[in-house]
Amino acid sequence: MKPVRRERMDWMDFAVPGYSLVPLRAHPEWNGRAAAWFSGKWDVPAAEYEASIRACQAGPGPVPQWYLVLREGQIAAGCGIIENDFHRRTDCAPNLCALYVEPPCRGQGVARHLIQAVCCDLAARGVETLYLVTEHTGLYERYGWVFCGMAQELDGGLIRLYRHDQAAAQRPPQTE
Repeated sequence: MKPVRRERMDWMDFAVPGYSLVPLRAHPEWNGRAAAWFSGKWDVPAAEYEASIRACQAGPGPVPQWYLVLREGQIAAGCGIIENDFHRRTDCAPNLCALYVEPPCRGQGVARHLIQAVCCDLAARGVETLYLVTEHTGLYERYGWVFCGMAQELDGGLIRLYRHDQAAAQRPPQTE
């Protein structure tokens, strides 16, 4: 696989040493590998991920978007932005989805900086509010997300719904 070229943006300076952020809209060479990786984490067919990744590369709009975090040429983390993450609150869009950090890479700030970078990118693209659904309690509040209540999933269950005001996301992530 050839080296990833950096797409220069203000938010791209990923603040975790040894890791790099890859917006898939600029890197189609990662499509198949990224789709397979996301599919292996979330039990959604790889073809669905690949179609969404291709849509991000084709369109001028802010949604969908897909991101990887690499460490030594391997996928360490990733996430996406889609219109709806399998819940009935269609008024709560777009959604951060499929966020996953490989276990050996946890506890190093990777998720926090990935979320901050994605929020900055979407704010720069004119998205004023982001949403996400999760089973986690307390995690996203640490990153500036606000619990909105429970949302009904497409399969009928309930899941926690969070909102992020993008006005604060227009600044690049700060290092500690």
